[in-house]
Amino acid sequence: MDNEKINEIKRWLVKSPHDLNSAIILMEGDEKYPDISVYHCQQAVEKAIKAYLIYQDFVFEKTHNLVALLSDCINLDSRFEQWRNVALILTPYATDFRYPRESMEPTKEEAQEAIIMTKAIVDFIIKLLPDEAIP
Repeated sequence: MDNEKINEIKRWLVKSPHDLNSAIILMEGDEKYPDISVYHCQQAVEKAIKAYLIYQDFVFEKTHNLVALLSDCINLDSRFEQWRNVALILTPYATDFRYPRESMEPTKEEAQEAIIMTKAIVDFIIKLLPDEAIP
């Protein structure tokens, strides 16, 4: 794998844990922010998936839709199928709670579950990538 591709994957994989760690921090203090936490969960997964697609030389569309991105991954590796439900749950978090709306805010429990799911899928993706691409 050439250095340019390795560096591009690393750039995505640096940002993914930053989002995951931000999601965790937002749920730790006295003041908890589940709406922002779930957004960062979605972002962490999106960036990890895009790193994997770059590794596979797959040109992906510009989207926050984890279901669509995961479908691309499933076409490349059927093991991604196990994450379809996670993609369905996390995809709306990219936009649903970012702006004031009449819809309900996510609960603290939903945010904690999103963090658990995010860590699991990000860890899964990282294990599929070569060591040289891991920052």
